[in-house]
Amino acid sequence: MEAGLKILFVVPYVPNKIRVRPYSWIRYLSRLGHRITLFTVCTNQADHEALQELNQYCDQVHKVDLPGWRSLVNCLLALPTRQPLQAVYSWDASLAEKLYSSANQNNGGESFDIVHVEHLRGARYGLDFINRSGDKKTRLPVIWDSVDSISLLFRQAMVQSKSLFSRGVTRFELGRTEEYEGYLVDQFDSVLVTSRHDKQALIDLTRGNGSDKRINVLPNGVDLEYFTPDLAGERQDKMVVLSGKMSYHANVTMVVDFIEKIMPQVWGSQPDVKVWIVGKDPPAALQSYAEDPNVYVTGTVDDIRPYLRKATISASPIPYGVGIQNKVLEAMACGTPVVASQQAVSALDIQEDREVMVGHNPTEFAEKMLALLESPDMGAAVGMAGRSYVERNHDWSVVAGKLAEVYEQTLTQM
Repeated sequence: MEAGLKILFVVPYVPNKIRVRPYSWIRYLSRLGHRITLFTVCTNQADHEALQELNQYCDQVHKVDLPGWRSLVNCLLALPTRQPLQAVYSWDASLAEKLYSSANQNNGGESFDIVHVEHLRGARYGLDFINRSGDKKTRLPVIWDSVDSISLLFRQAMVQSKSLFSRGVTRFELGRTEEYEGYLVDQFDSVLVTSRHDKQALIDLTRGNGSDKRINVLPNGVDLEYFTPDLAGERQDKMVVLSGKMSYHANVTMVVDFIEKIMPQVWGSQPDVKVWIVGKDPPAALQSYAEDPNVYVTGTVDDIRPYLRKATISASPIPYGVGIQNKVLEAMACGTPVVASQQAVSALDIQEDREVMVGHNPTEFAEKMLALLESPDMGAAVGMAGRSYVERNHDWSVVAGKLAEVYEQTLTQM
């Protein structure tokens, strides 16, 4: 590619190290010489602070403040319609106007090459841009990064979530979300997802109309310069880490099942194993586990790496989910042996029990953990194999290059 592309990049939340996919797209596309103009939504002061870092990767940053009450109003207005609440949650008409005006050369806008819209929450911005731009032959191509199939997640959550609220909301949202995702695939010039499972879920929603040819699988990567093994340090003896945003319903279910179904079997053989639950916003149900002297609940931490680098095991017994589990990739990149459920690694082409130890039920999960706890050499071998796997398959610089190829292919097809 001789010259970098000029990209209008729309994200319905501020990209950061937690919202790692758009954050990494922006960083690595910039390194490859592409020029990015970012449009995003701020909901709190932390979002404004996170934007300061992104300024170094973007030509311009356009933001709007969207307080929680306005998202609530958006959702209330959508209730009598067939629009999913996710589709309107981050909508702001003034940001949509800024996006369109930036590319409208008849009204003083700049010349851009492509529009990239992130997530189901951002899709409406892309639709608005397409509808206002007119003829497909003359407008900019618009790519939608679905990331995951939200309806696939909802089908799992409404059955398996421990939260009655989550089960109720996902049951209410499922039908309208399935309709909307199937519709969206046909509207955009290219569609991205993180895994073959999410691609198939979207294909199923298109009912074989041929739109599936637009869907490209681009997995999440991991920052291999940031997440590295600590070769000079020593791992703690019998330290198990579970990481993630602990307010997320799938992670709540994961922790509850782990503490109540898996750990009693581990503690029966190794009573001094310590469990660290690391991640922001743990609800009261998770915080209560810290009453056990073998369980620590940290809440928000500035840096997850020290926990991963010290851990004997990173456990990821995710019971349901979609896409790729970043927590698994990050632990593997740190050389930490991972014990995971089949669901947690279903999107990865790993060699089971070589690169990741996989437990298919609570008893087998506990057995895999005990094997690693009893054999440091086995743990070191699994950790090294895991690091090698992510180096080969999930280097963000390589994945971002593949995204640039999708951009180029889409441009040639317009």
